[in-house]
Amino acid sequence: MLTAFILWSAVALALVCIGVSCLRAKKPVGFFTGVEPPKVSDVARYNRAISRLWFFYACVFEIIGLPLLQTAQNSPLVVFVVLAALLWAIALAVTYTKIEERYKQ
Repeated sequence: MLTAFILWSAVALALVCIGVSCLRAKKPVGFFTGVEPPKVSDVARYNRAISRLWFFYACVFEIIGLPLLQTAQNSPLVVFVVLAALLWAIALAVTYTKIEERYKQ
C-alpha cells in the first residue's frame, strides 16, 4: 500500500500548491468550480484565510492517509480512510462558506 500512500501524498502536495497560489493571488480567489469569486472587503485577508484553509486541509488529509502505510492490500480499513477523507472534504466546504460570509461585502 506504499504506492497508495505516495499517490495520497501527491494529492496532499497538490492541495498545498493550491494554497500557495491562493496566497499569491492579487484578486479574490474562487473556491467552487464554475462560480465567480465573491466580492470581498479585504482581498489580502480573504486570500490569506483561504490559503490557510487549504494548508490545514492538506495537513489533515495527509494524516488521514497515514493508515495506508500499515494496511494490507484490500483491507477494510481503506474504506474508513476514504470515508474520513469524504467527511473532511465536506468540512472544508462548510468552513469555506463561513470564511466567505465573513469577508463578503
